Amino acid sequence: MTNTKLIAGVDEVGRGPLAGPVIAAAVILDPNKTITGLADSKTLTAKKRERLSALIKQNCIAWALGRAEVQEIDQLNILNATLLAMERAIAALSVKPDLVQVDGNVCPKANCLIEAIVNGDQLIPAISAASIIAKVYRDLEMLSYDKLYPEYGFASHKGYGTPQHFLALRRYGASPIHRKSFEPVRYAIRKKAAIALKEE
Repeated sequence: MTNTKLIAGVDEVGRGPLAGPVIAAAVILDPNKTITGLADSKTLTAKKRERLSALIKQNCIAWALGRAEVQEIDQLNILNATLLAMERAIAALSVKPDLVQVDGNVCPKANCLIEAIVNGDQLIPAISAASIIAKVYRDLEMLSYDKLYPEYGFASHKGYGTPQHFLALRRYGASPIHRKSFEPVRYAIRKKAAIALKEE
């Protein structure tokens, strides 16, 4: 292993939702342990993702998570918050990689060589592995938020902008985990404030 270049794959989940954090994962796969079925997490069923996530964690050299909270997303904007989550995931790795490969076209900060690969989650096994771990973790977190705020339906849509979610936003306004810098959420807050004024 001493002559083997350690490559970390990095990906994030949760750029598009109206609520919840952005979660990034970094994974250094073990070249001596093949994990069959790695793919972009969006193309896999929830059951398959959960099985693969456990396999990746058991068989990789190192893995780590990073996150950016809703307040950071609102303060920094979604792109910068995503890069921050990735940066935190890379920094949290217990083993320092020689090279980091990131899904997308923008690189976060890293204390090693780093490159961005468009569609990397479809092309690079370590990035696919990172996307799977991040997706499984974030989905579980959104299930816990569903118990706190059951009226929004987070268990089914995980914070994404579905008709059910838009309806709940119009009815109940924004919860503490909604991204207030996102226009549909801003609109819901304005609408709720306008209704409250009329009722006074």
